[in-house]
Amino acid sequence: MPAKVYTDKDADLGVLKNKTLAVLGFGSQGHAHALNLKDSGLKVIIGLYAGSKSIPVAKEKGFEVLTTAEAVKRADVIFVAIPDTKQAAAYEKDIAPNLSPGKALLFSHGFSIHFKTVVPPANVDVILVAPKGPGHIVRRQYAEGKGVPALIAVYQNHTKKAKKVALAWAKGIGGTRAGVIETTFKEETETDLFGEQTVLCGGLSALVTAGYETLVEAGYQPEMAYFECLHELKLIVDLMNEAGVSGMRFSVSETAKWGDVSVGPKIIDAGVRKRMKAALKDIQTGKFAKGWVQEYQTGYKNYAALLKAGETHSIEKVGARLRGIMPWMKKRSVKGVQASY
Repeated sequence: MPAKVYTDKDADLGVLKNKTLAVLGFGSQGHAHALNLKDSGLKVIIGLYAGSKSIPVAKEKGFEVLTTAEAVKRADVIFVAIPDTKQAAAYEKDIAPNLSPGKALLFSHGFSIHFKTVVPPANVDVILVAPKGPGHIVRRQYAEGKGVPALIAVYQNHTKKAKKVALAWAKGIGGTRAGVIETTFKEETETDLFGEQTVLCGGLSALVTAGYETLVEAGYQPEMAYFECLHELKLIVDLMNEAGVSGMRFSVSETAKWGDVSVGPKIIDAGVRKRMKAALKDIQTGKFAKGWVQEYQTGYKNYAALLKAGETHSIEKVGARLRGIMPWMKKRSVKGVQASY
């Protein structure tokens, strides 16, 4: 049975009208939610740690900025827009001591709740509103009168109004314009991690890089490899996004279609599926979460080294030069807004 899709008519912003909404953190999702909710006519305050580089940025956008602890005290709904690895410490230090019965804790990813790095008291609501897109897209789509689809979930329903609050928040950030689906913290967390690791980020970046390296190592010009394995990818993904896989195939040549259906399954084969299942198992058992928390606790050494290796790969140098000769292409700096607290 298809999942119910909630739209604007199913959500009531009035549920949040007389409430104070705190956004803890002003990074990728935090700044987008805060700005969209403010533009929806709701009262939003920002909670940040002392010395945060985001303080002047949030003030410039017209927000009242408080310490994390004070924001939690003042708010009725608290959005924990802090990186997953930092949520546990912030919760123990600033959030838990200032929670009172009836407040709502809201997350945009279920990691901390599902893997129990954060364990809230039973007398608060715990909800999830997860837009299916990065924060800058959530903001841009809202500003254009559109929206990014979102997921909602209820983990604890102390007030018996948790779902209404989640739907109202989703409406406030523009999610109900595009459609909202109800899920669980478990399902959102496990599928989100799987998608990031095996397809959207990890799988895709590894596939692009491997294709580029294969062509360059075979003696082809790096520029040709970049165009074929990275630049044109957006065109294909846009077709998929607009019309599905079959819709994409309808728009490409017969030769491309034949290569797709006859060669593609030999590249992404049973071995890849087997490793995908292993990655999913690591997510489901908590092995990935444990390793990621440990990576944070030991100073991000492997994480930083792997990111640096990617940044210095020749595909990045070739790409920067080629993008530079296409003035119509929107450029984004990797030093832009990050998911920082």
